[in-house]
This record gives sequence, C-alpha cells and structure tokens, in this order.
Amino acid sequence: MDNQTLEGIAAFGDLLDLGKIFWLILAVTGLWASNKIIRKVGETLMEKLPSKRFMILQMATLFTFAWYIFGTYFVIAVIINPPREMLLAVGGSAAVAMGIALKDVAASVIAGLVLLFDRPFQVGDRVNFGDTYGEIISIGLRSVRLNTLDDNLVTIPNARFITDVVASGNAGALDMMVVCDFHVALDADISQAQSLIHEVIVTSRFAYLKKPVSLTLNEVVIAERLALQIRAKAYVLDVHYEKAFQSDVIERVSRLFIERGIKRPGRELAIAPQMAG
Repeated sequence: MDNQTLEGIAAFGDLLDLGKIFWLILAVTGLWASNKIIRKVGETLMEKLPSKRFMILQMATLFTFAWYIFGTYFVIAVIINPPREMLLAVGGSAAVAMGIALKDVAASVIAGLVLLFDRPFQVGDRVNFGDTYGEIISIGLRSVRLNTLDDNLVTIPNARFITDVVASGNAGALDMMVVCDFHVALDADISQAQSLIHEVIVTSRFAYLKKPVSLTLNEVVIAERLALQIRAKAYVLDVHYEKAFQSDVIERVSRLFIERGIKRPGRELAIAPQMAG
C-alpha cells in the first residue's frame, strides 16, 4: 500500500474519530427532536388559537425548512469539517451520483421550494388533486401530506404538483363554499322548496353568514324523467365542519320536504311495483 493511500486513510480516520461521531449522532438526534418539539408546540397553539391555525401551520413549515437546511450545513461545516480539497472532490462525485440515482427526489425537493414561495395552496387548505380530496397537513422537502375525509394519510411527491392541476377550496381562509344539490319534481312548489332550503342553511350552526347564500335552478334527468335541480351554495365557518355542515343541511331539508309535501322525482317509480303487486 503506497504512501498516498495511507495518507488518505489517515485523513478519513481523522474526519470520523470517536469525538466527531459522538457529536454527529448528537446533532442529528437534536435536529430530529427539535422538529418533533416544533410540531408539538404548533399542535398545542392550534388547539388554543383555532382561528390562527393556518398561520401557525405555515410558520411551522417554514421553520422546519430553515432548521433542516441550517442543521445540514452545521453538521458538515462544523462537526465533520472536511478539508477544502476533500469537500470539493467528494461533493462533486456525490453530486453526480446523487443526481443520477435521486433525480426524482431532487426534482421533488426543488418543487417543494417552488411550492413554498409560489404558494398554489397552503397548509390547512382543502384541495382536490386527481381523485384525492382532503386537507393539506404538511408541505415537506420531498412531498406533500394530505389527510382525506376518510382519515387516510396520502403522501404525494412535490414534483407532481408542478405539472398537474390542483384545486384549492379555501385558499388559506378558514371558511369555504359547500355545495348541496336537491332534486324536486317539475310540478313541485319551487318557491316553497327554495324558501325551506334557505331557512335551513341560515339556521345551521355551521354556516358562515358573512358570505352570501345562493340558490340556482337547472333541469336534469333522473330515473329517465325530467326533474328540477336546486343547487345551494353556502359557506361553512371552518373547513373542518365541511361534511358536518353538508349532512346537517341535507338531513333537515329532506325532513322538511316530507313534512311539507314537496314532491321529489322518481317517487312514482318507487311505489308503482307495490301497486301492481
């Protein structure tokens, strides 16, 4: 073994002596623990200040980005502290190898930075991405985590958001529009039906009444018969109550339609077999 090889081994041994290994493990553990503490503090603040939930989530995400970047620099430059020549040589080789092996991950990391500053959506938004709908709970360096309404955690690489279409329901606001469709027969009392729907919405405990409630009519085909569709558009006061608001409105309107005798489409088809029997 020649002198140059021996010198290289000795230099590598100096870089990773027991003291540096100890501090390296300590630093990595500290980064991990700090991130956990930040998330826990954020969750506690969100429980105490629900109206500031989105702002707290966004600040926690920004802090996590900055903390990981600073921590990586600290580990390499301060703890390992490699010679300049070795840093350039290893960095160049690693960049080529990682660029080939991790090009998708690198694309997602770059896309994550784009998402952070371009902000097509924010942490806390309800978004529709492809066939997946739910709330953004974190925007990381590599991926976005989305919690569906069925309480499934979906992880989507950041790069997909750069090229695909994503729709945000609330765009950083606590309130969000909720759409409920009701169908009545052509000869039903339309004015009464609309009045009942409007009354139910404005009396719901989940409604955000600082924004307007609108009702629109449209002819549709149901069970091979023409019917009228009444589409109600209203705002829920917090996106977390989206489905509770929708269920509350539909349940109460359906009950009132039965009590007031509002004709529904397809009812004749449902009772015809009983009469024939």
